[in-house]
Amino acid sequence: MTGKERAEKRAEANGLEPLFQIGKEGVTDAVIRQLEDAFNTRELLKIKVHLETSPNTTREAAALLSQATGCDVIQVIGGVIVLYRYNKKLHEPKKKPVPAVKKYSVPAREQTKRQRYGQRRK
Repeated sequence: MTGKERAEKRAEANGLEPLFQIGKEGVTDAVIRQLEDAFNTRELLKIKVHLETSPNTTREAAALLSQATGCDVIQVIGGVIVLYRYNKKLHEPKKKPVPAVKKYSVPAREQTKRQRYGQRRK
């Protein structure tokens, strides 16, 4: 990842709230599983590390999470980690629904009353 791409991701992450917190147990298998699930629905995650209680420093936790999930560490500031992993499914073009076919292809102003309102019985 280039420095410019990293800067763009930092700017995107600025408005995010931390999704996960790492506390007294540190980086566990449960935290890694939750990160994997979160990476299925988004690419950019912000994580809070409680500095007083966590056995890992913020940089150690970032390295462990990056290695376990295969993501890039975008930023480590204080007790906050920003991680990024590209998700191919999120970049696929969405299929547009097929519009319903109109009953008449003639514009309304050119239609006869019978075409517009149907044929009346006498």
